[in-house]
Parts: sequence; structure tokens; C-alpha cells
Amino acid sequence: MKQQINVANAPAAIGPYSQGILSGNLAFLSGQLPINPATKAMPEGITAQAKQSLENVKAVLAGEGFTLQDVVKTTVYLQNMDDFAAMNAVYAEYFSTPFPARSAFEVARLPMGALVEIECIACKG
Repeated sequence: MKQQINVANAPAAIGPYSQGILSGNLAFLSGQLPINPATKAMPEGITAQAKQSLENVKAVLAGEGFTLQDVVKTTVYLQNMDDFAAMNAVYAEYFSTPFPARSAFEVARLPMGALVEIECIACKG
């Protein structure tokens, strides 16, 4: 059985998808763009955008009682792989050992001109 995750303190979906889906003890989060849910704007620069994306991940997870410690896998999409080190520095502030498994890709474009988008899978228990 699957249940939609929909929290008010994270950006609403900008298309026909859910912020996330809960299935049993797993949460599958859609990619979180660096949109500030209060202002609907994106901050400037990769550091601020990575931080906002991770804050949005955190908010969606919290809506279903998950924390960043429950994250088992992340996927990071970067508009420019030259931003990898800066994103990695921010990422290390949010996750601790054992770090989630992760993939990172450079993509041609991201929605709304974002520099980064981060999705994850989390597991309780």
C-alpha cells in the first residue's frame, strides 16, 4: 500500500507528482529543488541551494516522522559537476556516519534553472 506524503513546510510539487510516497517503513522522496517554501524563491549559488534542497528533504521526511538518520540512499543532480565539492561540503553538514549510499550526476538542466536537486529513500527500523 502506498500513501502520499504532503507537507506544508516544503515546496509543493510543480508537476503531476508527489513530494514523496510512503510504502510500509519506506519513504521515497521526489527530487527536492532549492525552493524556499515561504518565499517560493531559490537562493543564489550552489552552497545556499544545496542547503535549501536538504532543508526541504528534511521537512518532507519529518512530515512522516523520519529523520536524516533514516536516509539509506540519495541521488544528487547537479547542473555543473564543478559544484560537486561545494555541494559535498554542505551534504557533510547534514549526514553523518554511516552515510547513506549516494549517486551524483551532472545534468544538462534542472527545473526552474536550479543548480541542484536532491532525492532520497528513507527507512524506519
